[in-house]
Amino acid sequence: MEIERKFTITALPEDLEKHTCLIIEQAYLNTDPVLRIRRQNDEYFLTYKGKGLLAREEYNLPLNKEAYEHLLTKADGNIISKKRYLFPISSPEFKKDYMPPKDMPSLTIELDVFEPPFAPLCIAEVEFPDEEMANAFLPPHWFLEDVTYNKEYHNSNLSRKKFI
Repeated sequence: MEIERKFTITALPEDLEKHTCLIIEQAYLNTDPVLRIRRQNDEYFLTYKGKGLLAREEYNLPLNKEAYEHLLTKADGNIISKKRYLFPISSPEFKKDYMPPKDMPSLTIELDVFEPPFAPLCIAEVEFPDEEMANAFLPPHWFLEDVTYNKEYHNSNLSRKKFI
């Protein structure tokens, strides 16, 4: 299961270049159900995602470069290019009534900085081990709007966006 919350941000962090950066290109073969191909640096994947916004099934299968490039020619809509910066969360904050587990997993902010035609869009995502923790999570001060339940911010929908 993929359990994640998505947020817009107030501004890019000043220390962006200090964080691990992944170069991502992805395209969609289908959006219902979601079938996505992705190049992440020099790795390639085919991903199936089930229905849902906060939580949904996700299966990743490895591809080689040739298979990725072949499938890319069959993709519908926009090819999405972005840089993903990884920000470990050293001390996550939660609502007062939530008791984090003793073996608290490490959480990471995945900050996606989109390339044109989607720029200047930036989305921060945080994945969680369960829905209870996801719902109790208090976002950092530089997060703006929680867009987890707004389908417009899901990459599969961005792939179908029309630009004039």
